Amino acid sequence: MARGYVTGRQAQSASLEHSVPPARIDTSTRALQACRHSRGEIIHGSEPMKLATFSESGRTRVGIVEGEEIVDLSSVSGLPTDMIALLESGPHGLDAVRTGARQARRLPLFSVRLEAPVLRPRKFLGLGGSYRSHLKEVAHIMAPPKHQTWFNKQVTCVNGPYDDIHLPKVSDTLDFEGELAIIIGARGRHVRGPAVRQMIAGFTVCNDVSVREWQLRAFTATLGKSFDTHGPIGPWIVTPDELPKVHDTSLRTWVNGELRQDGNTNDLIYRFGEMIEELTTVFTLEPGDILTTGSPAGVGGAQQPPLYLKSGDVVRVAIEGIGHIENRVVPEP
Repeated sequence: MARGYVTGRQAQSASLEHSVPPARIDTSTRALQACRHSRGEIIHGSEPMKLATFSESGRTRVGIVEGEEIVDLSSVSGLPTDMIALLESGPHGLDAVRTGARQARRLPLFSVRLEAPVLRPRKFLGLGGSYRSHLKEVAHIMAPPKHQTWFNKQVTCVNGPYDDIHLPKVSDTLDFEGELAIIIGARGRHVRGPAVRQMIAGFTVCNDVSVREWQLRAFTATLGKSFDTHGPIGPWIVTPDELPKVHDTSLRTWVNGELRQDGNTNDLIYRFGEMIEELTTVFTLEPGDILTTGSPAGVGGAQQPPLYLKSGDVVRVAIEGIGHIENRVVPEP
């Protein structure tokens, strides 16, 4: 089986109107009163879904993963054909997708290539030093940050859930960071309190691949975080209903079958709502933006001596309730 393909069993282990209102944050009193949870609790009331981007027969489009099948939304007239358009359609659009999916064509999951769920996000942001366990393991080289420390990953680093990642020609300090990523589903600025729940379309798995030598060239860390292929995400986006205990979810990373990271989101210093509040204080978040939320203890660069990735290594990141991604390290062409 070619790389980039995955069977339904492997993956499980671990009519839309033409004019749909754009996704916006409803900050009305009624909407805020309807929210039953405090800041950062992510619970929606609609039917859960796994939203995927996939390629088959030379075409790339979006679908819904159900068991060992994928619902091809492009087979129903009027439904979105790319993930950002789907997210921009908002709750009404997602409801229409659920309805349209009943008559859509279904394909065996093993017969398609799963791509990064969001192929061309407007923003790809990462949060550093967000897990207590990670701060403890790097205490000998850095002090705990006083505030949330965000950095950019250039969007050209986005990579598929089962595609190869490159060992750069310019450095051998290649490292992994298994992380849970938030996918933004609405446009919002100055979002506060319960309104943050309306910003979140869902969650996915991310490996924040890092070239440590280049990461340390500047405080921004951008160069070391942005090499092409160093942003694998997937295998799909799970809507919040699929992950009701998102603040108490296990996250594990293996290298060549050896467990390297064994963390839980309950170790995060900041809740996801606080992250969105911080970012939207400064700029607008938009549908399809990726926020990868930090990594627990176990990264290779923090070991003594460091355990950097080599050509041929296979890195698998799995998050409870979402699934897994798995990427092989190959020399940069």
